[in-house]
Amino acid sequence: MLQRHSIRRYKDQPVSADDVKTILEAALLAPSSKSARPWQFVVVEDKDMLTRLADCKQFGTKPVSTAAFAVVVTVDPAKSDVYVEDATVAAIFMHLQAADLGLGSCWIQVRGRFAADGESSETVVRELLDIPEEMAVECIVTFGYIDEQRRPVDPEKLLWEKVHIGRW
Repeated sequence: MLQRHSIRRYKDQPVSADDVKTILEAALLAPSSKSARPWQFVVVEDKDMLTRLADCKQFGTKPVSTAAFAVVVTVDPAKSDVYVEDATVAAIFMHLQAADLGLGSCWIQVRGRFAADGESSETVVRELLDIPEEMAVECIVTFGYIDEQRRPVDPEKLLWEKVHIGRW
């Protein structure tokens, strides 16, 4: 956990099919409210499509166009009243699995964001990938071999004052 960071620069190197599968298995193993498993995932490896997806919002999407692959996390709000949380847990499981494999990853928020022309980021992604209208698009998680240096988190800098035992 001290080594994991959001990685925004990737090497131009493909990730093995076995590692992609392992990351997706982690998502499919994620817990969800009432075991509803309301999420579905779209794996994107095509460089042209990754570049097009990077236009889904105005800022913060460069990792999409340079990633070896990305996973678009979608979720059906009709299947869970806590669908945002369910989708988030699945995305986090993928992040942790990628770190365990020595890969970098980055969360790219889609829900509630907008493209440069003002169009909803969800709409842009949905149209590019033919995602059904009933599915909400939570985020895009990018993956690849790390091409930047990040220091481990210093455990001395953890904000223990934010932890309360027994009561506030």
